[in-house]
Amino acid sequence: MAPQGKLDLDPEVVRAARGLAARAAEPIIRMARTHTTVSVERALLRLAGMSGADDGGRPWVNHLADAVRDQVGLEHGVALPVWDALLNGPYGDLGELARAAARGRVRFRLPAGADAGHAADAARQAARTGMNRIDRRRAERDRMLTGGAGGRPSPGTGADPAQPWIYLIVATGDIYEDIPQAQAAAREGADVVAVIRSTGQSLLDFVPEGATREGYAGTYATQENFRLMRAALDDVSRELGRYVRLTNYASGLCMPEIATLAGLERLDMMLNDCMYGIIFRDINPRRTFIDQRFSRQIHARAGIMINTGEDNYLTTADAVDAAHTVIVSQLLNERFGHEAGLADAQLGLGHAFEINPAVPESFRLELAHAQLVRELFPGAPLKYMPPTKHMTGNIFAGYLLDAFFNLAGVMTGQSIILIGMMTEGIHTPWLSDRDLALENVRYVRDACGSLAEDFVPRPDGFIVQRARQVLAESVELLERVEGDGLLTAIAEGTFGITRRPPDGGKGLDGVVERADGYLNPAIEILDTEDPHAAHAEEVPA
Repeated sequence: MAPQGKLDLDPEVVRAARGLAARAAEPIIRMARTHTTVSVERALLRLAGMSGADDGGRPWVNHLADAVRDQVGLEHGVALPVWDALLNGPYGDLGELARAAARGRVRFRLPAGADAGHAADAARQAARTGMNRIDRRRAERDRMLTGGAGGRPSPGTGADPAQPWIYLIVATGDIYEDIPQAQAAAREGADVVAVIRSTGQSLLDFVPEGATREGYAGTYATQENFRLMRAALDDVSRELGRYVRLTNYASGLCMPEIATLAGLERLDMMLNDCMYGIIFRDINPRRTFIDQRFSRQIHARAGIMINTGEDNYLTTADAVDAAHTVIVSQLLNERFGHEAGLADAQLGLGHAFEINPAVPESFRLELAHAQLVRELFPGAPLKYMPPTKHMTGNIFAGYLLDAFFNLAGVMTGQSIILIGMMTEGIHTPWLSDRDLALENVRYVRDACGSLAEDFVPRPDGFIVQRARQVLAESVELLERVEGDGLLTAIAEGTFGITRRPPDGGKGLDGVVERADGYLNPAIEILDTEDPHAAHAEEVPA
């Protein structure tokens, strides 16, 4: 077959790389299909409408799941013991049951026979109610994007902003301070607003409750914070006549629960890549791969676009020497995403502009890497991250480097461009810093227009040869990963240098192998139904 694309990549080499990635991913997929975690089980309870926390802030879903685990284990899931107790006890709802369980007044059992059937039916009905709500929220987004019946009022027509989308972060720690900043960012041109999480939330094995005002270098991801920010961005979307997307983080020990809450509150994008948690937060690899599959199934159902974290590898590893590890991780994430039901249009694969500017030909190397990613994943909304590692504090050099990043993004047709800050690493950006950064990306984007159409590297030139070299190195690494196993590769520091053994890290005690007869009605629905088929008009309220 003839080479194709601007880089003339050999289709057989690309096909071989995808085949190796699929084979390397298969043992992880099997593990995820045969195990559960405490957070997967709590996600079912949240899908069924459970919320709230005790006076100490411990969520009732944690109380209930822990009580079931202590008494009968989680090998069969929480569904049968919980709904059996609801049907046979004096409890009006899951909240009452959880409060009684927290006081030690509930005796859970694993029902059998007709009792098991009744409990399963009740659990399925509760899960279906939650899934219907997610379907309605997805359809709500669709109407707002198209401006159809029930869509946005004037002055907008509901048109989706053209790519590349400008992606901007707010992170005050106080949701009530984040909201006006997010709305101001949208008015200044941001297409996507990300509310970065409070430092260390990924290590909490519970989701905080309610609106929060005391985050650290970020704002806690909670259902109420999601609701408040979604409503605020809907207001500014109506004002501007274009849909402003909302992003948060579904990673860490509560990945499945946060993904579920995001679906229920109509978030649009979620940072969702277990490799980040494994490498940079020392979360157990087994725990987070299992959690990742469920969370991505929820994202697929909710129409949420994921963002993956390959850009983070280049903050620890050299961006030239480790370029192929980014490609390998993207290919693995593509396979994991497809298996979980994500469409190409939901695969916001990550990469970054992190080559040392002192390296000769650094910009040509960046173009080679960015164009390679663009051609390998033509249907994916790629998220391109700005320079951080080599920002020195010289704000003038930093502003110039960000302009080169913006130029590379436009030239290679990137989909989502996170704005770079010239004060990166100096202090939390001021609003004036953000204004200048937005001005930078707007100028480059508007001045270049459709420059990507005209950017065609010289056949067999520097850029083409570099891209082919990185792809060849990716195939070589995938062969090793497929042979040794992905968990072994992670343990050996293949991605981002850091070594993380399969049985190390936080959260392994929350992993449970499923027994025969395991039931989680949410997983039943997600495993058997087309995630993109549901429409609000067909879903009962």
